Amino acid sequence: MKRFLAGRPVNPIGLGCMGLSHGYGVPLTEERAEDVLLKALDLGYDHFDTARIYGVGRNELLIGRVLGGRRGEFLLASKMGIILDDGPRRIDCSPATIRRECEKSLKALGTDHIDLYYMHRPDYTVPIEESVGAMAELVREGKIGAIGLSEMNATTLRRAVAVHPIAAMQNEYSPWTRNVEIAVIEACAEHGVAMIAFSPVGRGALCGELRDVAGLYEGDLRRPMPRFIGENWAHNLELIDAFVAIAAELGVTPAQLSLGWVLAHGDHLHAIPGTTNLAHLAENVARMDWRPDAATVARINALFVPSAVHGHRYPEALRQQVETEEFAA
Repeated sequence: MKRFLAGRPVNPIGLGCMGLSHGYGVPLTEERAEDVLLKALDLGYDHFDTARIYGVGRNELLIGRVLGGRRGEFLLASKMGIILDDGPRRIDCSPATIRRECEKSLKALGTDHIDLYYMHRPDYTVPIEESVGAMAELVREGKIGAIGLSEMNATTLRRAVAVHPIAAMQNEYSPWTRNVEIAVIEACAEHGVAMIAFSPVGRGALCGELRDVAGLYEGDLRRPMPRFIGENWAHNLELIDAFVAIAAELGVTPAQLSLGWVLAHGDHLHAIPGTTNLAHLAENVARMDWRPDAATVARINALFVPSAVHGHRYPEALRQQVETEEFAA
């Protein structure tokens, strides 16, 4: 059953496109990335999520080149605010930068309209009201269809909706990352905002296939993440193995269990798993309408109580760039 996002019905599972250009494992060839995108459309994916920072523009160029001819078949989402293409990495969501970055994305994507455009990270130097006001101008001009926020807290969301309707809040959410349960899921429901869960399969960890984190590709984003390091990983792997066993009992894959668990938390929830594997691409939507029952959700919640997972989801430098509420230590 479809759910509404930015004013239109879409399947509750979309495709996070970052990994097609960078992030996890050995980078794909252009041909392989093209295969994933086209196969996704054929499988019924109708929500594709990218960002200016993904591959420093390469991901948007890829999507524009490969999917431009089928633009009417999907909701297109992109993001701005993390700047890397003209100097050191920084966060900049000032009005002038928002407009400049939007124009870059429109050109790269080969379109005159982005359905859903996100502020990728909070900019602590610019009031959220100014950033949302600038994005509202882009809505009025027809360059974007709706406004989204990412990795922000409930307080910021409420300040933002006072300026302009917000269509979506995109934050990390999975059985082992549950910060949004503190306040964001409820705030989204209160204001009619879709909650978009990125990394809903725990950056691949909850599939149960990853064992040797030391063997990850040198440029893999997970290598410096505390959860994937040393004793933290050894401990977390025990939790993951228990999760995999629950999935086996239910006759679903661990990825399907993770996605079903996310979507069971409200009709305003969406999930955007990413993958470079064609089999996983099909697996993620094969049981799209399946949900675990309340007893199973409670069992998973008990397994992954926030205090049970060892290590923060981000290294310290990146942790300072997000404002999602934190559970007490």
